[in-house]
Amino acid sequence: MQVLTSLILAAFVGYIGAWYVGAIEGNFALLLLLATIVTGAYWLAERFYFLPRRKQAAAAFATSTQQRREELERMGIRPDGADDLQAAQHKLIMQPWWLDWTAGLFPVILVVFLLRSFLFEPFKIPSGSMYPTLWVGDLILVNKYTYGLRLPVANTRITDGNKPKAGDVIVFRYPPQPTVDYIKRVIGTPGDTVAYLNKRLTINGKPVPTTNLPDFFEEDAMRYFSQFQEKIGEKPHNVLNNKEAPAFVQGASNFQHRDLCNYSVEGVTCKVPEGQYFVMGDNRDNSLDSRYWGFVPEANIVGRAFFIWMNFGNFKRIGSFN
Repeated sequence: MQVLTSLILAAFVGYIGAWYVGAIEGNFALLLLLATIVTGAYWLAERFYFLPRRKQAAAAFATSTQQRREELERMGIRPDGADDLQAAQHKLIMQPWWLDWTAGLFPVILVVFLLRSFLFEPFKIPSGSMYPTLWVGDLILVNKYTYGLRLPVANTRITDGNKPKAGDVIVFRYPPQPTVDYIKRVIGTPGDTVAYLNKRLTINGKPVPTTNLPDFFEEDAMRYFSQFQEKIGEKPHNVLNNKEAPAFVQGASNFQHRDLCNYSVEGVTCKVPEGQYFVMGDNRDNSLDSRYWGFVPEANIVGRAFFIWMNFGNFKRIGSFN
């Protein structure tokens, strides 16, 4: 079992290492599921096979030692070493290293698996596309049950949930590359007509209310950008515009349902199809979003982002956001 366990642990380490250096495209949900299954199997084996065998061995050792002492006493020899007996029994019952690194980790891995799969998943903001709402380095929590619970890896929905609403910030699997997670704000829901023309947003023909705010200094770009407050849905949020960037969309791909979008020198207008969502970043001129690669299928949605739990470069970032 030691050799087999060493090979299994080496396989996990090798997979993680290859993922880290970019040699393969990793799947953390699958890795966590496999780790849960493997450590769970070792935990069951430890509980119902290995531990009882070690206890039997310790009991047999204690019995033989006691018989040996009694024999020595009959011979007039006073035996010592009671403490040694207890230490030897403890050593016999103690888990070997290969069970410490498998069965011993199962409770922790199981809790992480359940929390991440069905309740909350952590996510790190990798780019500035959601400035000023979310900054690079923000560590956020994603609610996995609001839109309905899904089976891990298979992503099959097992409970009904609420539908994403306009204004929600969601994490989703990037449609052109589903193994990559993106985060954007929902702008249009199924049936909506979304227009972003001359950098003004309208939904179903109604302009989204905006209020001018002081310019925002983006530390990554080391420059100021125009800042506005929008209200989509129930709560307002802030967005950025770059006055120097053109209004038209450059380099839109040939995505599914592209015929529902009309591109012009002023921008883009799209009719959101059933079961799909139109999303945009709050940093409007620095966001690769639905204007470029199309709509987000409902099946791709991971959950709703709602809380910044840490930013190691700025502790003031911790808290909820709109």
